[in-house]
Amino acid sequence: MTQHVHQNDNDEIRPEYDFSHGVRGKHHEAYRAGTNVVFLDPDVAKAFADSASVNQALRLLLQLARTNIPLDIQPDKPARPTSRAPRRAKKSKPVRAFRG
Repeated sequence: MTQHVHQNDNDEIRPEYDFSHGVRGKHHEAYRAGTNVVFLDPDVAKAFADSASVNQALRLLLQLARTNIPLDIQPDKPARPTSRAPRRAKKSKPVRAFRG
């Protein structure tokens, strides 16, 4: 893969980049606070009007998880799916005597 180098490459900003209305450090405080950016799928985003409603739903989910399943108790074996019947053991075929 060959990279093409422009003859007029220098440290100047290209004319198509317009930062004339930019604000320096606009998100600096939020970044220092450790804000996470999460992108919701469109169908999920339709259910929430703003970030406050997303936070409320997640807090409710956390509260439900804490009250129903203690975090310090781990199951002995993984849960099995309940949507299908358990498998049956195969029956062995009867042995036939050889008649020659």
